[in-house]
Amino acid sequence: MPTVEGAGVLLHYGERGDGPPVLLVHGLAADAEALAPVAAAVAACGARAIVYDRRGYGSSGAPEPYGGTTVEEQAEDAAALLRALDADPAIVAGDGFGALVALDMVKRHGGLVRGAVLCDPVLFAFVPEATEMLSAQRAEIEEAVRTGGPGAGVEAFLGGRGEDAALARARAAHRGFFADYAGLATWPVSRRELRALATPAVVLTGPATPPRTVAAADALADLLPDATRAADGDIAAAVGTLLRRPSSPDGRSS
Repeated sequence: MPTVEGAGVLLHYGERGDGPPVLLVHGLAADAEALAPVAAAVAACGARAIVYDRRGYGSSGAPEPYGGTTVEEQAEDAAALLRALDADPAIVAGDGFGALVALDMVKRHGGLVRGAVLCDPVLFAFVPEATEMLSAQRAEIEEAVRTGGPGAGVEAFLGGRGEDAALARARAAHRGFFADYAGLATWPVSRRELRALATPAVVLTGPATPPRTVAAADALADLLPDATRAADGDIAAAVGTLLRRPSSPDGRSS
């Protein structure tokens, strides 16, 4: 894949199709390759699908040492990528941690974002019952690291999800995973700020989405003023929903 300069690191990216730009942002323990089927489906909708390895994953760079990141840092990378590719305003579709990145782009780089697909948003600040689960998950990951090393910690987080090739890539990108995991709770946002985000959005979950994430998605959809809630887990279909909306003079879906 070619590279562009992100916010201080080189980002490897790929493109597929022509038409309105759609940026796909992967979540924890994933990479651009994991979103390749989504990119193909988005391109089939008549869009320009852009995928990239976030910092610390795949072939993208990372600072040395790389022990932590923030949602804002990740959004700066994504914004730099869109500008470098002359791909704004774009629909930004984020999965998991990537959904927080998409939200921060709407919040701080709204001119770059036409619409947002927020799949399995890990916005647990609004889900008090998630606290106990997160504590147990952290203890499980720490124990796996103690007994099997950092790759085992990533595998414990995935809990058997993913094919062998994807799991091997996730284990190899353990620096990116642990930086992300440390950054999960770093995004400062209030209910008032979310209510002010007028960019059209689809808040998406799927049949296998954990209940705590469904609760986070429900809370988010209630707060965003122009959000559609979907539960089929189909990111490409959600992108298509936003593509079919007419654009306002500034390029956003209206």
